[in-house]
Amino acid sequence: QVQLVESGGDLVQPGGSLRLSCAASGSIFRICTMGWYRQAPGKQRDLVATMTPSGTTNYADSLKGRFTISVDNAKNTVYLQMNSLKPEDTAVYHCNLRYGRTCLSNAWGQGTQVTVSS
Repeated sequence: QVQLVESGGDLVQPGGSLRLSCAASGSIFRICTMGWYRQAPGKQRDLVATMTPSGTTNYADSLKGRFTISVDNAKNTVYLQMNSLKPEDTAVYHCNLRYGRTCLSNAWGQGTQVTVSS
């Protein structure tokens, strides 16, 4: 069984920054990608960014330049640095892990709330 534990969500003012963390543990065997998705109220869950252990990244186009994903492979931990936050960034941010021998296994974190408001 795989567990993802997220942290770092908070209330922040527009223009502020936050750093989210997500640590993976359990029977992973092999990490294929770690990343973040977000879901605003009444909307679908959308890609924020993903990263492979070798450093290949995939960002939502609208977030490039403000958000940065990084991974500590030794700790099986993924980070999301979010700068210049806007009210429209308000959402529940979910950590995602694709893993396993064939990269077909998928795990989600419980989500961490990010609220951008003055």
